[in-house]
Amino acid sequence: MSQPGSAPDPRPVPPDAARARELLSRKWAYLLSGSEAIPLTAVELERELRGRLDALCAVLARDPLDVAAVERLGEDVVSLGYIGEEGLRRTTEVLGAGLPALPEFQPADAHAATIARAIGALSTGFLVAVRRSVLEQQERMQLSLLKAVRDAKWNLKESQARFDEVVTSSASGIVIVGLDGRLIRVNSAICDILDLTAAELTGTSLFDLVHPDTVGKLRGAMRTVAEGDRERVRQSQRLLRRNGDVARISLTASLLRDADGEPGHFVVVVEDGTELVLLQSELNRQALNDVLTGLPNRQYFSSHLEGAVRRADPAHGVTLLHLDLDAFGLVCDSLGWRAGERLLVHVAQRLKSLLALEKAMVARFDGDEFGILVENTASTPDVATIAAAVNRELAEPVYVDGHGLALSASIGVARGTSRDQDHTELLRAADQALRRAKVARRGQWTMFDPHQDAEERATSELAVGMPGAWEQGEFSVHYRPVVRLADRGVEGAEAVLLWDRPGHPVGHERCVELAERTGLVLPLGEWLLATAAGQVRWWGQGGGVAPPLTIALTAHQASDADLVARVVRVLDNTGLPADRLSVGVPVGVVSVPEAADTLGVLAEMGVRTALDDFALGPDDLAAVLDFGVRSVRVARRLVDLRTGVGAGCARAAISVLREAGVVVVVDGVTAEEQATWWRDAGAHLATGPHFGPDQPAAAFHRDFRIAP
Repeated sequence: MSQPGSAPDPRPVPPDAARARELLSRKWAYLLSGSEAIPLTAVELERELRGRLDALCAVLARDPLDVAAVERLGEDVVSLGYIGEEGLRRTTEVLGAGLPALPEFQPADAHAATIARAIGALSTGFLVAVRRSVLEQQERMQLSLLKAVRDAKWNLKESQARFDEVVTSSASGIVIVGLDGRLIRVNSAICDILDLTAAELTGTSLFDLVHPDTVGKLRGAMRTVAEGDRERVRQSQRLLRRNGDVARISLTASLLRDADGEPGHFVVVVEDGTELVLLQSELNRQALNDVLTGLPNRQYFSSHLEGAVRRADPAHGVTLLHLDLDAFGLVCDSLGWRAGERLLVHVAQRLKSLLALEKAMVARFDGDEFGILVENTASTPDVATIAAAVNRELAEPVYVDGHGLALSASIGVARGTSRDQDHTELLRAADQALRRAKVARRGQWTMFDPHQDAEERATSELAVGMPGAWEQGEFSVHYRPVVRLADRGVEGAEAVLLWDRPGHPVGHERCVELAERTGLVLPLGEWLLATAAGQVRWWGQGGGVAPPLTIALTAHQASDADLVARVVRVLDNTGLPADRLSVGVPVGVVSVPEAADTLGVLAEMGVRTALDDFALGPDDLAAVLDFGVRSVRVARRLVDLRTGVGAGCARAAISVLREAGVVVVVDGVTAEEQATWWRDAGAHLATGPHFGPDQPAAAFHRDFRIAP
């Protein structure tokens, strides 16, 4: 059995990816064995296809895509057995759906174009192998014919019978042509191809059957064969059928010589390529169109967008809308994916109907996302009108399996006004606008804002650069004093981050916000806790005072399933007593059962627990009583709450907290007036710039005297 056209990736495949490949190869083998005659058992076929799938995945993992290697894989699949059109169709269907679902090609959007190219290359390899098989068959038939003619001197009857057998049983059209170009003998296959009888064809000039546009090319090529300059001629040609239609064929003509070596006749083998052409056209269509809805896919849409931008009217430009169906997941979860697919088909039809009078293209991107490109004219409605019309159209219920379904769409809009604009940037702009639209209420649309986008990209650039900066040692731990409002003595230390970014240092709150975006906050937060715990433990050695350490967690950290394990690991490694650590979590997180359970486990370990971002409202007070925390930290936004009804409510809430034995900490104090008011209101502790800057460990220990 032939080996795959590309060596498998030597790197180990993760278990989840290996399992996904196994299931995909099993499905591939099942579909292929049910449609084609393959001389392998089910187990052997599955093993063979798994090897080729591994090789294909290895090629897809490399950049750029090795198209030649994928084509060789397509040829290799054909070598497994008698695989024809149905086998190719099943192969493209299962790989087209299965490859984007593999874990190693997630997110699927990032690999969709590469996978589409690979499917096309695989199909090309298949067609090459089929063509080679046809040519080999033609070669074999020609050899048989040549032998039959040479043997005619000794046994004309025997050679005639052999010729008849070969010609009659061949699926290819075979024609004996005189040197003058007239047909001497034909088989039934060529009659079927041209829809003419043998009697009608015999005596007819071959050149009269060829399309006028290409007959000169064939005539010249056959002349060179007759003159001995070439052994045979192979051409893609167009023959004329009875009704005037064109038959696209592959033609091979060889010269038969007599016993004296003189030219005698031509043997012309004709292979009908109509089905292959149609198959190639269908494959091309599937590569550029969504199979479910029939709409153009993202690849086709992107190519069309590039041309539309270049030819756009400078006065009006183009408008790109990126749609995402709201609550589509609810439909699939409740009614099943089949209902969801039917709904997508209805949405596609409605969008096409809505924009039928505009010069527009509607495409399906991925899942429940659609794209609309409008090439604007003076009469094109404005964006608000189009967006409102889309949601108004989608709001009309459509009945799927007896359920009346209606959805809204969130829409991101970008305008292209310059012919020099990068179409990929326009796609990105619409996607960014869609993200902002989805943050608001459902059914909203948002226009791309370049200024807001510039800020967002700058923030994203900072966020993605944090891991490298951390590895390069640009992060350090500073300490913020936790001060008693009664006597302004230092009660403890809060550990905070500082990104010593060259030229632009980034403070703790900004660092945490950026780390939340990428998930870096989990390992970075554990590093902060470990570093600070070790420092506090060191301060307490040799009779020194180890101040209580405060760590403020984000919502992501507080919901981390491994939070308890992280804290235990740090306490064990540093030797810091649990009662010297205070962990604060956002008050809004305690409504999550997992976070509440984690908070309870930490308290049972002896760790002091606190609720941060405390708003002093009834719900927050109830959370204190429900979870038995030892302290609360008043939200920064309330630090100036010194007058009006809010001030009275704050005093009352603090009174309730003090009666419950809860320590009240005020965050973000910037002025003496604030500190005095909160002290008089009953707060115990405070943090903020008013009490001094965040400092490195040595400076903090030198400048602040910690009470034992």
